[in-house]
Amino acid sequence: MGDNERLLAEDITAEALLADSVVVADNKMYVQGGAWNSIFTQSLPVRHPRVGIGLVVRVPYALADNTPKRFSLTLEDEDGNQVAIGDPGAAGRIEGSFTVGRPAGIHPGDEQLVALAINLDGLQFGREGAYVFKVRVDDREIKALRFRVRLTQR
Repeated sequence: MGDNERLLAEDITAEALLADSVVVADNKMYVQGGAWNSIFTQSLPVRHPRVGIGLVVRVPYALADNTPKRFSLTLEDEDGNQVAIGDPGAAGRIEGSFTVGRPAGIHPGDEQLVALAINLDGLQFGREGAYVFKVRVDDREIKALRFRVRLTQR
C-alpha cells in the first residue's frame, strides 16, 4: 500500500462542539462560549436560552460526488428517549441535506469540509442527568455530543 492510499479516508466523519452560539460565514465558523458539557440550573424543568452546535463534516474525496447527503440531529436523554427539539411536543429531530463536489484544484485524497452552525433556542429539560445530541449522515451516526444537566444549590 502506497503512502497516498493510506491517506484516503472512506467514511464521512465529523468534529463538533457545544457552544452558547455558533455562526458560519464565508465557510468559517465563529463560536461564542464554546466547548462545554454541562448546563447548570437552580430548578427544573428549565428552558435553556440557547444551545449552539458547531459541526464540521469531513467528506472524503471518494464521496465528494455531487450526490446529496442527508443529515439529521436528534437529542436523547440517558434512557435513550428522544427529547423534543423546540417547544414541548415538537419534532424530535432536525433534518437537512448538503451536496459536495470536487472543485478545480482538488487532489485525489483531499477531503472537503462542510461547516454547519445549529442554534437551538429554548430547549426544555425536565430532569437532571445525561443527554446526547446524535448526528447522522445518510443514516449512519458520525458524532455524539454528550452533556449533563446539573442541579445546583440555591
